[in-house]
Amino acid sequence: MSVKGRREYVHAGKAFAEHPGASLKRCRNLKCERYNKDTVMFIDSHCHLDRIDLTPYQNDFSCFMQAVTENRVEHMLCISIDLESYPTLCALTSGYPQISLTVGVHPNVQDGKDPTADELIRLGQSEKVLAIGETGLDYFRSEGDLTWQHQRFRRHIQAAKTLKKPLIIHTRDARDDTLKILEEEGADRIGGVIHCFTEDWDFAVRAMELNFYISFSGIVTFNNAKAIQETAQKIPADRFLIETDSPYLAPTPFRGKPNYPIYVRYVAEKIAQLRGVTVETIAEQSSTNFKRLFNVAC
Repeated sequence: MSVKGRREYVHAGKAFAEHPGASLKRCRNLKCERYNKDTVMFIDSHCHLDRIDLTPYQNDFSCFMQAVTENRVEHMLCISIDLESYPTLCALTSGYPQISLTVGVHPNVQDGKDPTADELIRLGQSEKVLAIGETGLDYFRSEGDLTWQHQRFRRHIQAAKTLKKPLIIHTRDARDDTLKILEEEGADRIGGVIHCFTEDWDFAVRAMELNFYISFSGIVTFNNAKAIQETAQKIPADRFLIETDSPYLAPTPFRGKPNYPIYVRYVAEKIAQLRGVTVETIAEQSSTNFKRLFNVAC
């Protein structure tokens, strides 16, 4: 296959990953997107690697990681949602410097350990842990008296402030209470990211005033995501991240199918289209923002 200048085709492994079950012979015949290898590198700021379906990768995590590298994903932030699976998460990602971790318990998790602030601080002291979370409020899946959810959220914020590490925030149908608790607990002193953004521009402005970044997932590619797309158009270039939230919320054209970190480029492509800039620009801006927020060089 000919290569012009410094532009290269992505390895057929990418096509294999995007079309699980397809043969490699078929995948070699699929048209692959072209990017400038020297300039386009993506960071997936939110994924759940312990929940990824490895079937397209021969059930081998190392094969999965090879495909990630071939598809120019230079770093991934792997998110903790409970403490029971945290040791497995650490073991799975050990030895991969391109994977960082968070520690926290998701607001909807009720059948596992509810951590104290001291437990979060102890686990969060690891150099591999960049942030605390994901934490926050979710009134969509949880019902009744949610005092316990508020208390858990506050403990995560307290731990993050002690560690001086950013927060990964999940919020669903709880916008006002989420912002209220962040403000009451002084979360602006450490900041963080509103992950998988599903609110509107007014919420984004209030979050940014509290020192939080806005992270866009595959939802921004959905045709009915008008408020999210408006926010993606308006967001300052130094205040956004991109993510997959894989294995959930696959972007168009894979909506409804398992999601993978290699699909983060579709998020970047949509935001580039909305903002009238190149994919290279979005990749560079989001990566720079990630490194600034989490104080890493990747």
